[in-house]
Amino acid sequence: MSAKRQVSIWLSRFFVLHFVIDIVFALPLFFFPGAFLGFFGIETFNPLFVRLVAAALFGIGIESLLGRNGSVEAFKAMLNLKIIWSSAAVLGIIISLQEIAADLIIWLILLTFIAFNLLWVYWRIRLA
Repeated sequence: MSAKRQVSIWLSRFFVLHFVIDIVFALPLFFFPGAFLGFFGIETFNPLFVRLVAAALFGIGIESLLGRNGSVEAFKAMLNLKIIWSSAAVLGIIISLQEIAADLIIWLILLTFIAFNLLWVYWRIRLA
């Protein structure tokens, strides 16, 4: 690691992994929401809101890839965004679980957001 770069290579790799996961979900949600959600047993959905979720995945995922070699300050800013987004997603899913029947996919999505949130909080603390 150079003197200028003070960010772990592992954090950069996690940013690339996050890009891949976001894009894997964003592409079908954006272009084929019915077929993709139907695969998980979700037949009723609002295509506008699904595409807005896909847009968020595109934005955060692509910025993760673009920023993977950034400065410590750039990583801190991106980690703040990821923490805010994943925390809000976890809270939103938990609130929604009070209103809807939870299929297995909902629990998997919740666990994914919790895992990423814990990962981002860990790295944000390390960069503090």
